[in-house]
Amino acid sequence: MNGEIHIEKLIQNMRPVLNNGEYIFCTLPNSHGIDRNDIVGEFKEKEGTTIILSRQKADTLKIPYTYVAAWITLSVHSSLAATGLTAAVATALAKHDISCNVVAAYYHDHLFVPHNDAQKAISILKRLSKQTDRQ
Repeated sequence: MNGEIHIEKLIQNMRPVLNNGEYIFCTLPNSHGIDRNDIVGEFKEKEGTTIILSRQKADTLKIPYTYVAAWITLSVHSSLAATGLTAAVATALAKHDISCNVVAAYYHDHLFVPHNDAQKAISILKRLSKQTDRQ
């Protein structure tokens, strides 16, 4: 099943959903010793492996972190070949001084924003979707 590629449709139908909890990014030499079921995301870089975990799990495992995020899922099924969604979302949030770390997965895009800005980010994304809908 292919995802949507048209930017207008993606933004109109993105339906941001705030996932429960707090999430952290950490870097470790590897993910050994962490249950795969606890890992939200993982990316290997030459400097180390970046892992996204719940804050609760990181605290339990005594893994250090410096950034606590909220996790927002854009519910629209976006194609990995789509262009512009990440830019539109990041730009809308940046206009309100909200940082945004995007993880593109097969079906959806996932945004990690500062936990304190979660509700504000949801409001901004919903407004962006409605503005695009009226155009």
